[in-house]
Amino acid sequence: SVAYASNTVAGHVTDEVSAATGIPAGVPVAVGAFDAHFGAVASGARPGVLVKIIGTSTCDCMVHPADEPLADIPGVCGIVMGSVLPGAYGIEAGQSAVGDIFNWVSTFTSRSHEELTSEAEKLKPGESGLLALDWNNGNRTILVDPLLTGLVVGQTLHTTPAELYRAAIEATAFGALTIIEQIEAYGPKVESVVNCGGIAEKSELVMQIYADVIGRPMKVSRSSQTCALGSAIFGAVVGGAYPNAESAQDAMTGVKDKIYTPDPAAHAVYRRIFGLYRQLHDGFGRPGSSELGQVMKELISIREEARGL
Repeated sequence: SVAYASNTVAGHVTDEVSAATGIPAGVPVAVGAFDAHFGAVASGARPGVLVKIIGTSTCDCMVHPADEPLADIPGVCGIVMGSVLPGAYGIEAGQSAVGDIFNWVSTFTSRSHEELTSEAEKLKPGESGLLALDWNNGNRTILVDPLLTGLVVGQTLHTTPAELYRAAIEATAFGALTIIEQIEAYGPKVESVVNCGGIAEKSELVMQIYADVIGRPMKVSRSSQTCALGSAIFGAVVGGAYPNAESAQDAMTGVKDKIYTPDPAAHAVYRRIFGLYRQLHDGFGRPGSSELGQVMKELISIREEARGL
């Protein structure tokens, strides 16, 4: 079988589709791709740019020039030629749950996101004493293990819903940083981070915590519909409006004026907490690395036995 990049014409609009949509018959149609990959293109994916599509889960995409060496990166979802931009390697990673974890906290505490955000943004880094693992739906990258579960350390009788909410946001930020460090350890350097998706659009708290944890400015794509815009970009390329995806990106994409910059004092605290996160990450997530390695899976086994499964 042969795989084609999205700058290839897959066919043309038929008379039947034209009648249903109003699009003129004969218009060229580009080869499709994953929605998140199109979102990355519409967010300005280029070498050195990591695009984070943040919603209920997160998909991270980078590209790497085809004429430059690229080592295998353990734990990423895939490295595929042309999967994001034609003529470049597409690197994909991600987190199995992000917004879903925030929704869980909201439902669990019977507090709205607006209420939780208003209280959580008043907390300083480390003030809650909480540290969580972002594995409520397993781990997609870099451990690639669906049988890992969530964890919150440091709860007391005084722990509040807002503290738990902020700890959940911080946990996903630590997970995001773990992915970046893994990618960079094998060669590609993350020079810029562009975010898109519903959470990037709606939550200034999440974006600021991500900037403070990751230690890089967080940019947000100008388009609120990046997956659709990515489709339009390749439609414009196969239609002849632009000679390639990069020139279409130059004309059709951009970032918002507001950029979330890291606070140095907050970043210093988060570097300390991230060291503890990695201890929990490796202790619970890497079998054989400590006595903790089988705890989560044994709990799942006991749960399934109790349910008669």
